Amino acid sequence: MPLIDISIGRGRTPEQLRALIAGVHDVAARTTGAADENITVIVREVDKELWSRSNTTIAEREASA
Repeated sequence: MPLIDISIGRGRTPEQLRALIAGVHDVAARTTGAADENITVIVREVDKELWSRSNTTIAEREASA
């Protein structure tokens, strides 16, 4: 029973998020042989001001680009 937990920066459209869920679900089904009803995908959107790498937030990187 795969449980796939994805964290992604906020800002995608509902259609993009739905496509992400469908794509990840399909890959999990194909590669693990798990039944559709046993695959769970969770997408957590994180505000760009709350996501940091190398002490710089996504918001700060986008503002300086």
